Amino acid sequence: MNVVAATAAYDRWLASRLRVIVKRDLKLKHREMAEDPFSFLRATFYRWAQVWPQLCTDLTAAPKVLGVGDLHVENFGTWRDGEGRLIWGINDFDEATTLPYTNDLVRLCTSALIAISESRLETPSQRACESVLAGYTEALRQGGEPVVLAERNRWLRDLAMGRLKEQRGYWQRLLKLGRVAVVPRREEMRLLRESMPEHRLPFRVLHRQAGLGSLGRQRFTAVAHWRGGTIAREAKALTTSAWWWSRNQSPPVQYSQIITRAVRVADPFLHVRDGWVLRRLAPDCSRIEMKHLVGVQDECRLLWMMGWETANVHLGTPRQREAIRRDLRKRKGDWLLLAARAMRNATVEDWNEWRTR
Repeated sequence: MNVVAATAAYDRWLASRLRVIVKRDLKLKHREMAEDPFSFLRATFYRWAQVWPQLCTDLTAAPKVLGVGDLHVENFGTWRDGEGRLIWGINDFDEATTLPYTNDLVRLCTSALIAISESRLETPSQRACESVLAGYTEALRQGGEPVVLAERNRWLRDLAMGRLKEQRGYWQRLLKLGRVAVVPRREEMRLLRESMPEHRLPFRVLHRQAGLGSLGRQRFTAVAHWRGGTIAREAKALTTSAWWWSRNQSPPVQYSQIITRAVRVADPFLHVRDGWVLRRLAPDCSRIEMKHLVGVQDECRLLWMMGWETANVHLGTPRQREAIRRDLRKRKGDWLLLAARAMRNATVEDWNEWRTR
């Protein structure tokens, strides 16, 4: 099955699992997939789930964890905890499921290699993979720790805070969004109302196109004016991870489990209810895009932190900690670099086939 046939088959599968597919968003996803290999990788975890076991056969028997699935270098961002502190970490778990720990490491490094080839990162490929693996290994050794951007990690806080200068533009863009294509049902309106800080606070439901892998799923953005400023909440439809599409299995959604079990500081506004993930939207509660990484003084340090945070998530399966450490000690040489290169090449090949279809 080539990538064109795989995409059509996956889209049919997804449509069978969701109440509504937003067709204009799905068309946008298909266009974005043709833009560049990095966008293609982000949008096609279903294809990764097909190809990775074929090209990385020696990694598929590694210890299994509750993992991210579609991890990549843009799947990191910030949120505020219950103390108001700024927290950094992985911020999207739509594809969370049980899989070999090696999947998340290879996919994260594959995304880094593609970013390097597109001049979005400047770190040599080998050093990028070594940095991710070093951070991951050290977090396993220490038992992990959440990344709080307060008195420690000041360099990362400065990087994250740079985005907050865009606050005015952020809210202006949000307020200009159009109405939703499909009106939310009573149940969905109830979830949005209950996510607001005050009972019966009036709000508008708008249509926001965000991410790539989840384009096509219903997404409702509720915007309100509350006590002198704009606030926003979002509800996004969830379903079984694409990891199971080609395996003809349908385990339950594991978003709630992964954010609960991981070594993590909770986002008090992040909840999973009735097949929807609800979250607060704000400039300080969003993913960090590649454009915000331009000029980072030490990319290797950032990649090290991404490896550390990946381990924080995998430590949510604590019984596998020592098994992973033993498995890592057995893997010699540049195994991660070689696997990431193989997946990068396969991704670029699929991208070329997609954009010339």
